[in-house]
Amino acid sequence: MKIGILQTGKSPKQLASAFGDYGNMFEQMLNGRGFDFTTYDVLECDFPFSITEQDGWIITGSRFGVYEDHDWIPPLESLIRDLHTAKIPLIGVCFGHQIIAQALGGTVKKYEGGWSVGRVEYEIVGETVPLFAWHQDQVITPPKESKTIARTDFCAHAALTIGNHIYTIQPHPEFTADFVVGLAETRARGVVPDPQRLAAINSTKHPVATLKMADNFEIFLKQGQTYG
Repeated sequence: MKIGILQTGKSPKQLASAFGDYGNMFEQMLNGRGFDFTTYDVLECDFPFSITEQDGWIITGSRFGVYEDHDWIPPLESLIRDLHTAKIPLIGVCFGHQIIAQALGGTVKKYEGGWSVGRVEYEIVGETVPLFAWHQDQVITPPKESKTIARTDFCAHAALTIGNHIYTIQPHPEFTADFVVGLAETRARGVVPDPQRLAAINSTKHPVATLKMADNFEIFLKQGQTYG
């Protein structure tokens, strides 16, 4: 199955040689599951010629806000709406979760409650699923046609589904513990309050549900089934 990765952000330069960029992380997460990947550098306005170039799509995270003025955001939103209309499988993670919501009529804002970083336990359809979070922006109002399937006290709309073809999630199942530590030591300094930053590092000592989410993504892309 051919999967297009729409890469909307990149690893900090200090971490890229060890961990690769966000597209590489999804390839590693889903390795050995029968997928062939092509990454599109959306930041350079590298978009597919056709939505049918790939059988399914993933939109990555990013340090940018979906509400910011970048020349690549309007064509990305247009692509999202085309994929939605055609009911082609689409996964969005963090920024990807937010841009899909915005493109389909939802609202995304910088959350007044601050940051969510490190290991967080999400309630996904009645099941507790620990994953790594790294965000301040979040979906405030989801698209009318969507269903919220995950939440925390901090993030009311942590995962959404639309039909059997769109599946979005705020946390980062593709992040490893070592990468989260790297983020905390690089990009977070002077941005995330130190107590939270240090707590995020400490939280990586505990396991997260990477394999469960990889299974879930595979089932969604191949069969159109999600937690919801």
